[in-house]
Amino acid sequence: MTIQSKIDPKPNQLSSKNKLSSVLLDYFILIKPSIMLLLLITTVPAMILASEPGTLPNINLILATLLGGVLAAGGAGSVNMYIDRDIDKLMSRTLSRPVPAERVSSKSALILGITMAISAGIWLELSVNTFAAILSVSAFLYYTIIYSLFLKRYTVHNTVLGGVAGAAPPLIGWVAVTGEIGWVGVILFIVVFTWQPAHFWALALGLVEDYKRANIPMLPVVRSESETKGQTLAWSMLTFVVTMGLGIAAELGTLYFTVAIIGGGGFIYVCWQLFNSPGITKAPLVFRYSTIYLAILFAAIALDRIISG
Repeated sequence: MTIQSKIDPKPNQLSSKNKLSSVLLDYFILIKPSIMLLLLITTVPAMILASEPGTLPNINLILATLLGGVLAAGGAGSVNMYIDRDIDKLMSRTLSRPVPAERVSSKSALILGITMAISAGIWLELSVNTFAAILSVSAFLYYTIIYSLFLKRYTVHNTVLGGVAGAAPPLIGWVAVTGEIGWVGVILFIVVFTWQPAHFWALALGLVEDYKRANIPMLPVVRSESETKGQTLAWSMLTFVVTMGLGIAAELGTLYFTVAIIGGGGFIYVCWQLFNSPGITKAPLVFRYSTIYLAILFAAIALDRIISG
C-alpha cells in the first residue's frame, strides 16, 4: 500500500460528504433564503427606528427577534413548497426545487415547516414578547394558508393581498422594541406592502408561460402585459408617497429624505421605462432596482436615526 493511498479519502467517504452537502443544500432551498434576506433588510432598521432617540436596541433583542423571524419565514417557505408541489412540477422555474424533484419528501418539508413555525412562536414568546410572537405566527399562517392555498391559486389579486405576510417583518421589529404597533409601525408595514407588487410583477412578466401551465392567475396572465406594466408604475408611485409619509411621521431627517426622494424617483423612472417600452425588456431592470432600492431605503432609516440621535 502506498503512502498516497493512505492519505486520500476513500471514494465512499467522498460520496457520503457530497451526499450530505446536497441534502443540506436542499433543506436550505426549502426555507427560501431570499425571503430571509427581506427579513434582515427590513427588521433591524425598524427596530432602530423604534428605539428612543440616542439609543440603540439591545443586541440580544435584535438577535432574538431575527432568529424568531428566520424560523417563522423559513417555516413558511418550507410549508409553501409542500403546498405548491403540484404546480411546481409544471413550471420550469420551480421544477428543480427539492420537493417536485423528489430529493426531499413532501412530508419532510411539511414537518420541517411546522416545526420551525412552532419554534418561532415559542422562542419569540420567551425571548422577545407575546405580541411579536403572535404577529410572526400570524404571518406564517397567512402566507401558508390564506396566500398559498387560496389567494395564489384563485384570484388575480394574489400578489397584492399576499403582500400582507411579506410586509410583516418591519412591523414585528417595531413591536419587538415597543411592545405595541403604533402609527409609525403601521407605515413601515405599508412601505413594504406597497413596494411588493411592482417588485414581483416585474418578475412575473417574464414567467407568463410558466403561470399559464400551472393555471396561476397572475396579473399578466389574467389581464394583459400593458395593464401589468401600468399597475407596476402606479404602485411605484404609491410607494414613493408612503415613504414620504414615513419620513414625516417618524420625524426623519435630511439623509432619509434624500435617499427616499432620489431612490423613490429612480423606482418610478425604471417602472416608467418598463411601461413606455415595447415588450418586457426592462422588467429585469425593475426587479433588480427594486431590490436594491428597498435595501438602501431601510439602511437610510437606520442611519438617519443613528446620526440624528
